[in-house]
This record gives sequence, C-alpha cells and structure tokens, in this order.
Amino acid sequence: MNFSDSEIVHSILKSAGFKKVNDLSEADTALLLTCAIREGAEEKIWRRMRHFRSSLRSKHRSPLCIGILGCMAERLKENLLEGYEVTADFVCGPDAYRDLPKLIEDIQAKGLKGASLALSLEETYADVKPVRQFGPSAFISVMRGCDNMCSYCIVPFVRGRERSRPLKSIIEELYQLSFEGVKEVILLGQNVNSYRDLSEGIDSTGCTTDTLAPGFKTVYKQKVGGYRFISLLDAASSVDSNMRIRFTSPHPKDFNLEVLQLIAERPNVCSQLHLPAQSGSSPVLERMQRGYTREAYLELVNRAKSIIPSTLLPYSDPIPLDVAISSDFIAGFCGETEDDHNQTLSLIDRVSYAYGFCFPFSLRGKTRAFYRLEDDVPAEIKARRHNELKSALRSAALRFNNSLIGSTELVLVESISKRSNAELAGRVDGGVKVIFPKHLPDSSEIHIGDYIDSCTSQTLRGTPLRKTNIVDFYKDHCARRHDARGS
Repeated sequence: MNFSDSEIVHSILKSAGFKKVNDLSEADTALLLTCAIREGAEEKIWRRMRHFRSSLRSKHRSPLCIGILGCMAERLKENLLEGYEVTADFVCGPDAYRDLPKLIEDIQAKGLKGASLALSLEETYADVKPVRQFGPSAFISVMRGCDNMCSYCIVPFVRGRERSRPLKSIIEELYQLSFEGVKEVILLGQNVNSYRDLSEGIDSTGCTTDTLAPGFKTVYKQKVGGYRFISLLDAASSVDSNMRIRFTSPHPKDFNLEVLQLIAERPNVCSQLHLPAQSGSSPVLERMQRGYTREAYLELVNRAKSIIPSTLLPYSDPIPLDVAISSDFIAGFCGETEDDHNQTLSLIDRVSYAYGFCFPFSLRGKTRAFYRLEDDVPAEIKARRHNELKSALRSAALRFNNSLIGSTELVLVESISKRSNAELAGRVDGGVKVIFPKHLPDSSEIHIGDYIDSCTSQTLRGTPLRKTNIVDFYKDHCARRHDARGS
C-alpha cells in the first residue's frame, strides 16, 4: 500500500507545483512514508530522522523540512512533533494527503508545525491519477482500511474502516493502463477481497451464494448490495486478455467458491493466492480473532488446489501443478506454547507454500491484544521460533520450485537481472522470480516466455523459448494437452 500511496502523494504534490529531486541534498522537504504494523518498521523511521537531522540539516542552505506520512503519523503524532530527541516538522495521515501542499507551505513560509490526521469513511483518492514509474507493472488501489479487527493488528486504527473505490473508476484506469502498454496490474487493498462498491447498483453477477468461505466468520456485520470483489475481478480481467491481474493483500475468509472458480476460468488472473494464516494453531487463531480454525483454513487450501489447477494450468504435463499459495505468519503471539508453534510448522509443511513471510510478534497500542492479552513469550523464544518459521518456509518454497522443473511457464519480464546485464528477471504466473538469458537461441531479444530447468528456494532459472503473450500461450498449451490425450 505504501508504494501506491507514494504515487498518489507524488501526483498531489506535482499538481501543486512541487518538483521531485533525485539528490536529497537539493531538497527543501523530505517525506518519509511509514508503516506502524511492527515496531521494527517504526525504529527504521526514527533512525532515518536522526540521520536527516544530524548530517543533512547542517549541509543545507536552509533547514530541511521533514514530514512523516502514513500509519506512523496517525499513531504517534505527539511523539513525532514534540517530546522526543528528534522531531518532524509536520505529520500527515493516510487519508489526508490532499492537505500536504498546505502543510509544507505552513512550515516553509511561516515556520508552523502542522498535522492532518483525520481518518475518513469516504476517501479513496479515486480522482487522483498516480505518478507511476515506467515499467510493465502498475498498482491500482481499489479499497482502503480494514474492518476485521484482528487482536494483534493496528491497521483499523491507523488506516480507518473499509471503503472501496467506485468500480467504474477502477475499470477506466485499467483501460488507460492497457492503452499505455502495461502488462500487469496489481489490485491493492488492506483487505482487497472484501471490496464492495456501494456507490451504485447491485452486484452485477447476480450471485446468491454466501460471500464468505465455508467455515469462516467475521466480527462485523456483513455489508449487503453493491459490487463485490468477484464483480471487480470479473470486470478487471475482461479489460485486456493479455494483461495479467494480481491482487493483494486478501483475507482467507473472502475466498468463496465463486472467486476461486473465476480465478480458474480466467488465464490472465494469476494462479497465485495469498492466504495469510498467521498461525497453525486453532487456540492461537481464536485469540487473534482471525475468524477461522486450522481445519477451516486447510479446507480452503484443499478447495483452492482442487479447483484452480485443473483449468488454470492446462499446460502442466502430465500432472497439473498446484496453485501458488503464499502466507504470513507471526512468531510468539500472546500465549503461544511450543505445541502451538509446532502446529504452525506442520501447517507450513502440509501446505507447501510457494513463499511466505514471517515476523516476531510486536505488541501494538490500541489493539485488543494490548488491552486484553499478555505479551508473555520471551524475546529469545520469539527469535528462535521466528528463525524456525523462516527455515520451514524456505524448505517449502524449495519443494514448490522443484515441482516447476521441466514445466513451461509464461514469464513477464520485469527488469535486467541484478546479477548480470546478460540476464533478465521476471515472474511466472504464480509469482515466483525467474532469471534467464537475455536472448533467444536465434540471438533475438526476448520479453515473455521461458523454460524452467533449475531452481533454488528463492529464484528459478530458466531457458527462454520464444516471445508470446497470455492468449497465445494458453491456446498453444491447451492444444498440446488436447493432442497428448488423443482426443
């Protein structure tokens, strides 16, 4: 979300006459876009501020103005503006970026420190055209905020309640990106698959089934009417059949049968599901207020694997590959026992994630855990469990990558490899990174398409076959599988 927010901030300031510079020593104002989910992220910002004040301010012809944007501004306004050994000149919350020009003007012209932090039930920046960096991929923020109220999470308190952009404005932006040649769009939201546009109409799909995955529940009353996530995914994937669609970050509860089936039916919707488990222990999940048990989560995983590969991966021969599933985990949550931790390790082993992220638990103010639970797992045990989770995720990723050896994959080239100018880097449909030679056997340069023949736990290595696109790739491999079956 912060990457998308930076593009929105850039657009707002550019429209107000501000100019971005590449060298910080030439800047009058430095903006730090922040995260408050974990303590470590905030500590990095404090270090950056100390660096700015100690080394940069003395070099400037005039004092450098420092602004703190985003979640940390919302959470620590008073500490950022006064009382600590290093302070900011202004703070601006994630729903108040439109106030940035005035905040900067007030501090530069009048020396007035300022803050704009009001959370909104409506702000989505739908009318702001982001200033994007050139590349094959683009982000579109489709909803903001979160209503889930997980006991460890501060997002609802610093990002506000859920509200979604009008579907029409998102589709218009997708058409524009397609016209500009963008090959992949990532739909963003704090809880992206709970998207619901209530601005007009009713759900265009006419779906009548439950909006939640079986076995999942919420702590809030479900919204009714409007366009749901399946409406968005249906419309977005219909804009350009040669433009990939990804989305992040979802909640497992919103992956109902309809959504899984639509992903299976649309070749340009990537076969990548991010299913944040957070823990493999049902008692821990209950304390986290996640709204599901270990058993319900595994049923969802099995359902996704049974629905998506059969149609989404027709080119896998002879056995369809699993959909690429990724996840998030927290090590050492309140009350977590060694058995709870082992349950999480066993979940990672059982699901065989394509990749995952894990962090030691960090108690956040305002959350239910802060008021109702005890942060009782010692730091050294958190660290050890965190390392064990990382090791388990690396092993799972290696198994998943090994399953891709010998398969033909569609790769969107993203950049020149950091390892060598003679190689390119891209990602397969499931999101795994691939490194491969820059040229085809006939010496022509490539853009999409490679053959995977070796891998590590983090990166695949591939041999390029030819240039192609999504439509031609799937037509070709559907035909090959059809011929191989002799039907």
